[in-house]
Amino acid sequence: MKNKKWYKYFIDYVAITFGTIIMALSLNMFLGPNTIAPGGVSGIAIVIQKITNGFVKIEVTNLLINIPLFIGGVLVLGKSFGAKTLYATIGLSFFVKIFPNSVATSNLLLASIFGGLLIGIGIGIIFRFGGTTGGTDLGAAIINKYFPGLSIPKIMMSIDLIVVVFAGIVDKKLDTALYSIISLYILVKVIDQILEGLSYSKAFLIISNNPEKLGSAILKEIDRGATILKGKGMYTGNDRNVLLCVVNRAEITKLKNLINKLDKNAFVMVTEIHEVLGEGFTEIKS
Repeated sequence: MKNKKWYKYFIDYVAITFGTIIMALSLNMFLGPNTIAPGGVSGIAIVIQKITNGFVKIEVTNLLINIPLFIGGVLVLGKSFGAKTLYATIGLSFFVKIFPNSVATSNLLLASIFGGLLIGIGIGIIFRFGGTTGGTDLGAAIINKYFPGLSIPKIMMSIDLIVVVFAGIVDKKLDTALYSIISLYILVKVIDQILEGLSYSKAFLIISNNPEKLGSAILKEIDRGATILKGKGMYTGNDRNVLLCVVNRAEITKLKNLINKLDKNAFVMVTEIHEVLGEGFTEIKS
């Protein structure tokens, strides 16, 4: 068990390191050189670098803002952030410092798309393995502690929008703010994809006159389990059994054909599920 725990921590820190490297490449090659600031502390750092004509580097601002935020988070919210957040914060500044500032493209659209994509991948990996880079999420949590009426997402969005607008003002171009919004949108979507998983599954809720027969066929022909839920029709007042079954993408058509073959009058609801944990799907990890 100790060896397994040690191995897990090792993998976590390797993944977080990889995430900070991807973020650093995005900041140095796409976002920073084009003053595209997709919110957060990284966006603030890009704006400050522009204001100071490169005198105050991104890695310096990242540390100057995140280290006090980390200390404040520990004091206000407790020690739940742990070493991973501190490691990711310092690691991001380190890699931004050692990687060269080479402009991959001067096209603002391409820079906003690929910059947002890369930084979203980096943050998503860090989040996935239990770390954070501090930033607005930590600052929002501290503010929420004292002002519980303000939700964390609203605080984060407000800060991000201020940063985006400020980037446009500093660069004296409306385009810069608009491209920053594109990058912010892509960043958020990529993080969601990484955290929720890319292999979507479908949940079928099936109201059938013969749920036992259909459930047995699903188990035999598709090799998926099913659960019978108790329901009651509001119009008729009759008790009905509802069959719940979760399948992956490759099995969706098979299940539809099976339902059509066994009960053409079945009422079927299909809903998308972003992540399924347990037997037959993704293993539940501690």
